[in-house]
Amino acid sequence: MNRRRILKAVAAAPLLLPFGAQAQTRQGGLRGSIDIASPGIRPVSSDRRSAAFQDMIDRAAAEGKPVALPAGGYVISNIVLPDGLVLTGVPGRTRLHYGGGGHFLAAQNARRITLAGLVLDAGNAWLADHVSGALDLRGVETAVVEDCILLGSAKSGLHLEGSGGRIEACDISGAAGFGLYAVESRGLRIAANTVSACANGGVAVHRWQVAEDGSTIADNRVFDIGAANGGTGQWGNGINVFRANAVSISGNRVSDCAFSAIRANACSDLRVSGNSARNSGETAIYAEFGFEGAAIAGNTVDGAANGISVVNFNDGGRLATVSANIVRNLRTVGPYPADPPGFGVGISVEADTAVTGNVVENAPLYGVNLGWGEFLRDCVASGNVIREARYGVAVTVADGAGAAVIADNRIAARDAAIVGHRWAKIVTGDLAAGGKLPGNVTVERNGVG
Repeated sequence: MNRRRILKAVAAAPLLLPFGAQAQTRQGGLRGSIDIASPGIRPVSSDRRSAAFQDMIDRAAAEGKPVALPAGGYVISNIVLPDGLVLTGVPGRTRLHYGGGGHFLAAQNARRITLAGLVLDAGNAWLADHVSGALDLRGVETAVVEDCILLGSAKSGLHLEGSGGRIEACDISGAAGFGLYAVESRGLRIAANTVSACANGGVAVHRWQVAEDGSTIADNRVFDIGAANGGTGQWGNGINVFRANAVSISGNRVSDCAFSAIRANACSDLRVSGNSARNSGETAIYAEFGFEGAAIAGNTVDGAANGISVVNFNDGGRLATVSANIVRNLRTVGPYPADPPGFGVGISVEADTAVTGNVVENAPLYGVNLGWGEFLRDCVASGNVIREARYGVAVTVADGAGAAVIADNRIAARDAAIVGHRWAKIVTGDLAAGGKLPGNVTVERNGVG
């Protein structure tokens, strides 16, 4: 169908017009686009309006023409976004409202879909079982969602499955699930978004099985994230990565999360750098369970139950660097009763890990903790500054524990600079004061006081 016939079809469907729309020209629209502006007529039927909207975007995508929506409100439901669609609006002023009764906006098995400058208001209305988000994109090779606002989803705000592309400069809030949930991604870029006031998670990048993912999560602002579903860390994280290898998390500002600001579970070749984590309910930055290779560098943690944890050697977690981070203002209270040794630890590591050049201040328990029980192998703590901790550095000396080196640190601690523990029990004096060292521990050139 040619462009003239498309425009004629749109003109014959006044139910597409926004609430209170005024006559406009196409001069401000996309060049070559379909612009549906004309004198406003109040819609009278959600089903008819949705059918007309669906017909319009189907015809436009088939012709390779973008659709430019003028400012105003459009109530629609059960829209299937066609392959090749480019749908744009006036940023902050073109509002698509979910009319209920199924799903809002969804796409499946498309090469490219672009949405820009739209407000997508799901109104907290019920969503059908076949979708997991207000905007639900599955099998989209290149999904581009930019400068959009997503409000009030009864599930996740944006759900992507088996998709690539980029989600940029969007504002997502009020989701009952995650703000943005991406599973089985293809090198997805999630950048410069604001995600807030979501009941169970901010940004989540997951996979069904451990595999290369390659997503980038950069320069986002994530805050006010709850854990309505409860648990001990499955929910309530600002940025959560699960089974996804080679993910980069950088330059994000994450605050006021029920659990972690950044939590990675079973993610190898992980990079966490230059992030700000404030007021985390549990551990601020977490690399846990079954990972190999994590570089955690240049982050700032201010306020958390624990600072940075790189642990679970019992489940294969190993091989990391923790460097040039600032961790401060920790507390002993978390979202659940703590397992031994308790909350209040600045940096914890267990296997094949270097802890270097960090500053830890105000840790109620340990500034740096090396290993747990028998789970310690080849860890080094060097060149760190530890202030106002109860114990500066703690290291496991339990039977079966591997080697640790504690050298060239500057430590100011209340009870002792360096101690050994067997599980939760301190079993040595201050190892920085001289005397016989446990066989698995080397202590050298630390400044105390």
